[in-house]
Amino acid sequence: MFQDIEPRTFQNEFQNKQAEPEDLFLAFQEGTVQEGTVLVREDKDKLWYPSFADYSDSHTHLLQEAQFLFTIDDLNYYLVEEEGLDEVPGWVYVSNKRFRKKYWRSFAGIIGWQLYRWYADHKFCSRCRKPLQRSEKERMLYCASCGMTVYPTITPCVIVGVHDGDRLLMTKYANIDYRKYALVAGFNEIGESLEQTVRREVMEEVGVQVKNIRYYKSQPWPFSDTLLAGFFAELDGDSTIHLDDDELSVGVWMSREEIPDPDDNISLTGEMINVFRRSKLNE
Repeated sequence: MFQDIEPRTFQNEFQNKQAEPEDLFLAFQEGTVQEGTVLVREDKDKLWYPSFADYSDSHTHLLQEAQFLFTIDDLNYYLVEEEGLDEVPGWVYVSNKRFRKKYWRSFAGIIGWQLYRWYADHKFCSRCRKPLQRSEKERMLYCASCGMTVYPTITPCVIVGVHDGDRLLMTKYANIDYRKYALVAGFNEIGESLEQTVRREVMEEVGVQVKNIRYYKSQPWPFSDTLLAGFFAELDGDSTIHLDDDELSVGVWMSREEIPDPDDNISLTGEMINVFRRSKLNE
C-alpha cells in the first residue's frame, strides 16, 4: 500500500524549528475538496519538490514563514503558502492525482496535502470566530480568546470484504469518477463500534447480513482525511442483493476466477480484493 515506503522512514513527530536552505517544501494550489495541484520541478519524470535553496534568490522570506510538517529519513518537509512560486523558471504546478502511485515522494506529497487542507480549513475559531493560532509545542491550533483547540481531522471508515464461499461481493460507486470495482465501505457513526459500522453499512448498501466479522488491516487515507479499517465478513443468510443506488451503481457476487485484477498497489481495497482472489484469506 502507498504508506509502505520502506526502507525509508516516515517520522511525523511535530518539531518547532526554522527551515534550513537544504530542507524541502510543499506548496499547493487548491481545487476541489480532494484535488488540487502541487509545485514540482518541470523537467523531472518523478515528483521533485523544491528546496528553500532553489528559491534563495527570489523568495528569501520563505525560510522564516514555513511551517514544519514531517521528516522522511533525513529530509525535513515544510509547508509554504505563497503566490507566484511557479513564476520562477523550472517550477510548475501539477495535479495531485500524481500522488496515486506507490512512491515515497507521492506519500510525502499526499500527507502534506492533508495537512495543507487542515490548516486552510481552520483559520478561525468555530466557537467565537477569532483567528486561530499555531501551537509551538504540538501539531495543534488554538484560540487565544476562548481556549478552544483543534487537531488534524482523522475520520474512521470501514472497508468490508463480504464473502460467501468462493464468492466476493463486489461493488462500484455511483456518481463519482472512480469506475473500478470496490468493496462495501462507509464511515463510522457516533456511538458505533467498527463492527457495528460493518453490519450497518453492508445492510444499507447491499441489503444482506453478515457474521464472523474479522479485522484485517488498517490504512491512512489522506485523500479524504480518513483512517480505513479493513474487515472480512461472511454472508449470513439470503445472498440476494438489494442495492442502494444512491451510493452504488453495481453490486454483484463474483467467484475468485471472475474477479478482475484490481491493478492497485496503493489502497487497502485493492489489497483486500487480491487477498481473496488469490485464496490467501486464511493465511
